[in-house]
Amino acid sequence: MQERLNKLRNAAQVRILAIETSCDETAAAIVQNGREVLSNVLYSQIEIHKQYGGVVPEIASRNHVEKLPYMVAGALSKAHLDWEDIDAVAVTAGPGLVGALLTGVAYAKALAYAEGKPLIAVNHMEGHISANYITHPSLEPPFICLIASGGHTNIIEVRDYCTYRILGSTRDDAAGEAFDKVARVLGLSYPGGPNIERLAAQGDPTRYAFPKPLHGSEHLDFSFSGLKTAVINLVRGFEVRGEAYEKADVAASFQRAATQTLIENVMRAAERTGIRKVVLGGGVSANAELRARALEWQGKYDIYFPNLKYCTDNAAMIASAAYYSLKKGCPAAGLDLNADPAMELPESE
Repeated sequence: MQERLNKLRNAAQVRILAIETSCDETAAAIVQNGREVLSNVLYSQIEIHKQYGGVVPEIASRNHVEKLPYMVAGALSKAHLDWEDIDAVAVTAGPGLVGALLTGVAYAKALAYAEGKPLIAVNHMEGHISANYITHPSLEPPFICLIASGGHTNIIEVRDYCTYRILGSTRDDAAGEAFDKVARVLGLSYPGGPNIERLAAQGDPTRYAFPKPLHGSEHLDFSFSGLKTAVINLVRGFEVRGEAYEKADVAASFQRAATQTLIENVMRAAERTGIRKVVLGGGVSANAELRARALEWQGKYDIYFPNLKYCTDNAAMIASAAYYSLKKGCPAAGLDLNADPAMELPESE
């Protein structure tokens, strides 16, 4: 398979079928040459997990097993392609929920073996970066990328395709995780991010002065634990004293503090590196206030973020990442490929 993968590196047309099962989205997609989406199908488990207030890993894994055959068949059907038209299979190998990852990895390995296609293992973080290549066909590295999601908050210098340097990371809660936890204390259902955003639209973002995580620090790391705790303490205090309060004001004030911190840090990174292109990715990049704050810097910097359907987990971004990994000379994954829930983004020297 390595020989076949090597030949694809110089091919004028490469079609990759990708599978994504890192959390609670079961997805398959076919992307041509890293940027042209031929099909993108997804089954969301939000309604299933909503009753539990968050993702239940075992339930997510079982639903992936059930839905994967239909997603792959749907991707082929919507693209009007057969297996002979597919050049390689790609799959998210990590990071993510280990059980969920295993379902996708096992299924992708079986497909690649049965159909005689090379297999490409993809880092989920690279997928979120690559979502912007699909939305912006002219976007090229180098650029600064903020990935903000339920499991990750990182500022990454993308020096070239598949060439990265991490400039800042979260030291505790990820941004999306903080949104979910604040939503829970306000009595909002899962997923927290969209529900916080809807409620915040009705509130006063200046009503409560929440702390800015690690504000004033020289590094570019994040910490959302203190912000989350400040919100929880405020709400619990109101409840203990029997005082009325506007949940919308709390949501708006929290969202303001969180988005300000995210944008301030990524713009500091752009200033320090001298790179004028700033890219957003991950589920939190769908937040309208975060986008608005980023666009305030348009002109001084070139601002990019993905189409909303490519912000949350999807397989199109995984296929795009696989294409550039292929072009950079990645090895073919073997049948010994395993899920890596703690997979790190590879950094260059």
